[in-house]
Amino acid sequence: MIFAVLVVMLRSERKVERSSTTTTLGSLLEGVKFLWSSQVILAAITLDLFAVLLGGATTLLPVYAKDILHVGPTGLGWMRAAPSIGAVCVSFYIAHAPPFKKAGRTLLFTVAGFGVATIIFGVSHVFWLSLLMLFLLGGLDNVSVVIRSTLLLTRTPDAMRGRIASINLIFIGASNQLGGFESGLVAQLFGPIIAVTTGGIGTILIVLFVALLWPEMRRLDSLSE
Repeated sequence: MIFAVLVVMLRSERKVERSSTTTTLGSLLEGVKFLWSSQVILAAITLDLFAVLLGGATTLLPVYAKDILHVGPTGLGWMRAAPSIGAVCVSFYIAHAPPFKKAGRTLLFTVAGFGVATIIFGVSHVFWLSLLMLFLLGGLDNVSVVIRSTLLLTRTPDAMRGRIASINLIFIGASNQLGGFESGLVAQLFGPIIAVTTGGIGTILIVLFVALLWPEMRRLDSLSE
């Protein structure tokens, strides 16, 4: 209720030119074309999409708590909380840190670190090490989200921002669900350890692929234009 009241009270001094035509398939395709032409935004979305799709370690936490780490329900609770704690801690740091320098490389190294932490978690049989890796997963994922979200805001024209945001939400929402399915399927066929570690390896390979395919991401310095 409070949120709705605050939204109603918002006033914008900027006037956005609106097309006289209604929203059609053509306008949606225009958003897709813009996304395809903006290699930095496309690379950022691709990194996040496949990192979530392949790095589905959190989906298999109940299996790890019961059969691998043998920590029971209490340990499972700590394992589920660890990524959120990591994300909150990194949020406080980012809020007080200076703007990102070499933002493109930071994003690439962050997602690669996400893959490395996933691999270590996958092979770990030590509870405290697994907790530490989950903590890092949450923190590194938060850095990725901040950089990607900022790029979407600063490098998308006002008239195109809604469509690009919608495409981004579709990708992220789908990758979460498909990532859980992929992790469960691979765990069923080959076991949970292979499912998690191969996902981490795949994430690192995606980082290398994106860095080679879109060199603009490697050269990205400031998040603003």
